[in-house]
Amino acid sequence: MRILLVEDELKIAQFITQGLTEIGYVVNHGEDGRAGRDLTDTYKYDLIILDIMLPKISGLELLKHIRSVKITTPVLLLTARDTVEDRVRGLDLGADDYLVKPFAFSELMARLRALQRRPPLQFSTILKVGDLVMDTVKREIYRGDRAIVLSPLEYNLLEYLMRNCDRALSRTQIGERIWELDFCSNSNVVDVYIGYLRRKIDKGYAQALIYTIRGVGYCLKTPSID
Repeated sequence: MRILLVEDELKIAQFITQGLTEIGYVVNHGEDGRAGRDLTDTYKYDLIILDIMLPKISGLELLKHIRSVKITTPVLLLTARDTVEDRVRGLDLGADDYLVKPFAFSELMARLRALQRRPPLQFSTILKVGDLVMDTVKREIYRGDRAIVLSPLEYNLLEYLMRNCDRALSRTQIGERIWELDFCSNSNVVDVYIGYLRRKIDKGYAQALIYTIRGVGYCLKTPSID
């Protein structure tokens, strides 16, 4: 398996490269965003590990380029703890997951294994679940012909549900992904925002899309075909 690592911090790059090489991966290293772009434009990779803070071309700009040229390779972002906005933008631009520095190598490997288990990405900036459509570039949402206006948090929550369509997500999973460091497991904020979404997404429609999974959390389900 060939992995591209785009990381400008030499010690981190050496740490990751050595660990991956020792267990049998082939690793190409780009020391800045421009080198990373040249490598992605030239070679095909099975996974891309991409730091957000890069010289010459930022990690987010490189990610945008990768997805704009229809490269569907899974991308894991490496990010600092205080860059919540960048992490959200990275997911909006098509990143598959992120890992906060500093991290243990075992955690990195767990993330990479999870990405390997996912089905191949059929890349699109348009997410669809039944008649619910989200344009992640224009940040527009429609159900049928009706435009839906969401707050930024509602939008991020809906996108997370759509990207995990038909998968039961726990309240903790949702809370930690959307509210991150501000999330308290005893809070009912997830239930409150799911309620907001239901009123905007499901109210007035015969077919609901957002379901409560008892004892687990919530799931956005593809409508059944009768």
